[in-house]
Amino acid sequence: MATEPARDRTAEHATREPLSRERILREALRIADEGGVDALTMRRLGDELGFEAMSLYRHVANKDDVLDGILDLVLEETTEPDEDDAWDAAVRASAISVRDALQRHPWAPSLLLSPPRARPAHLRYQDSLLGRLRKAGFSADTTYVAYHVLDAHIVGFSIWQTMHSMTAANSPELVEKLMREIPFDEYPYLLEHRDQHLTEGPHHDVKAFEFGLDLILDGLRRIHDAHDRG
Repeated sequence: MATEPARDRTAEHATREPLSRERILREALRIADEGGVDALTMRRLGDELGFEAMSLYRHVANKDDVLDGILDLVLEETTEPDEDDAWDAAVRASAISVRDALQRHPWAPSLLLSPPRARPAHLRYQDSLLGRLRKAGFSADTTYVAYHVLDAHIVGFSIWQTMHSMTAANSPELVEKLMREIPFDEYPYLLEHRDQHLTEGPHHDVKAFEFGLDLILDGLRRIHDAHDRG
């Protein structure tokens, strides 16, 4: 009986794509996107790349370094407020780019906040948003409040949307149970809201994030215009 020849592991290793920090982070990003950061371990990352976990430490310090690195990749997908556009259009476009990036990577909003991570890309975005508001003519005090309102809307909405979508997609039985337990006849407006979720109509065409963002910007425009008139 013929035996299967032993695999040439030296040749196999030679044909593998070499490790690099960028390759490790790109694979880590894929794993996090598919299963969240809890699914990302150094052992799994090594297995997916075809290397022992210890080999990764030549390029990344530890898992926390990997998390910082993949968060940087997400933040690289965002754009800062354009200096050449009107301040409100620039802030709006930038905010939407951040929300879109966080939506593509639903694990990122929580990681960005807990614990707070002072990543260079995020610091540049923060400084550019603050600077765009100040250069538009807002006072330091108004800019302070406006920045926090905008940041809370962007990140907070992203977290809410992620949790809402995950519950609906992963726990339909939980949603169904909740619908049975709520006494809708006692809450007529909640009943109306539930029915809107279940029926087609123009209300589904409204993009809730942009709706809220435009309300914030409308308020800032009134403050801006009042300052100009004064």
